[in-house]
Amino acid sequence: MKVVRSVKAWLGILRIAYKLLTNDRPKFAALIVGIAFAVFLMVQMTSIFAGILGRASSTVTNIGARVWVMDPAVKTVANNIPMPDYVLDAVRSIDGVKFAVPLYSGGALVRLQSGSYQAVTVVGLDEGSLYGRPELVEGKIEDLYAENAFIAVRDAEFSKLEKPQIGSEFELNDHRGVIIGFAKVTSAGLFGTPTLYTTYKRAIQYIPSSRYTISFILVEPKSNADIQYIQEQIRRIGYIAMTREGFVSKIARYYMFQTGLGTNILIMTVVSFIVGLSISGQTFYTFILENREKFGALKAIGAKGRELLAMILFQAAFTAMMGYGLGVGLCSLLIALAKLRLPNYAASITYINLGIAFIMVVIIAGISSCIGIRKVVNIEPFETFRG
Repeated sequence: MKVVRSVKAWLGILRIAYKLLTNDRPKFAALIVGIAFAVFLMVQMTSIFAGILGRASSTVTNIGARVWVMDPAVKTVANNIPMPDYVLDAVRSIDGVKFAVPLYSGGALVRLQSGSYQAVTVVGLDEGSLYGRPELVEGKIEDLYAENAFIAVRDAEFSKLEKPQIGSEFELNDHRGVIIGFAKVTSAGLFGTPTLYTTYKRAIQYIPSSRYTISFILVEPKSNADIQYIQEQIRRIGYIAMTREGFVSKIARYYMFQTGLGTNILIMTVVSFIVGLSISGQTFYTFILENREKFGALKAIGAKGRELLAMILFQAAFTAMMGYGLGVGLCSLLIALAKLRLPNYAASITYINLGIAFIMVVIIAGISSCIGIRKVVNIEPFETFRG
């Protein structure tokens, strides 16, 4: 019975806190709007960053190889450093390697049927296995072995190829190219260029390059236990082997710490946090001052300090969670609408984005409640009735 009475008492305290909070609707709305706006900005900024990082690793994600061999100086897929052919032979001879194939990845300029020129990304697949090939939505993969054959990826940049059909032709460095199929991929590219797939030999034949032509070597290990041994052996010949996840992380670190992108996003996120903290903190402090007499009256009729403390914490948590939900919902809606109108819009909401915003909202709620707690706990009951 005591437990039941205690629960009812606490529910009554929280009900009073709720009524005090929502009684002044303009102040209540200002609190929620301030936090929602801050959450909206934080989630928006971090979502753009997450989307850019995802697209920066699009080639790694779309190819799907478990282990990538590359020059140690490589930072991203876009700035690959060609390797000599003997590296491929050396990798294939390592115990634990099921198979290893070369991959070409590079930029080119194609002349379309209208006469205009368009920059593209060309990916050259191993002829024997076509390992890393995309999923075709139209056409036959066997046609890639035909003369001048290319596969176009249907993504946000596809229209830049002037919406070709199967059989459409183009010129690449005075060589004739023919579209034999269309593919879909998991992730679109970052730099706004359409992607064409062809065979490795055709890619290095059509596109001028240095005497070394292998951009990456894709390795399939016999088992997960063999990956570490493969990495050690490749390190001995002066190159590195990275798992798919490791390569994606390396690309992410490059964009976060070695470009201005990460710094700019961080600054904008911190500014969003400060805006939310200043708006909610000031509004909550004003709310406490205006309701000081009511808190004093509660203390005069027997409310304990911990009960007043619970009221403040409840009010701060309630407004923070409402603002958080509205901010996330508004950001999600905006991103969804933007992607409908702008297919190449890169923002992507992830659990990490939501977690970062939630932690910052908790901090905002904590600081705001601390501002109010000091005022409420130190209230003397006689001050309420002094007038």
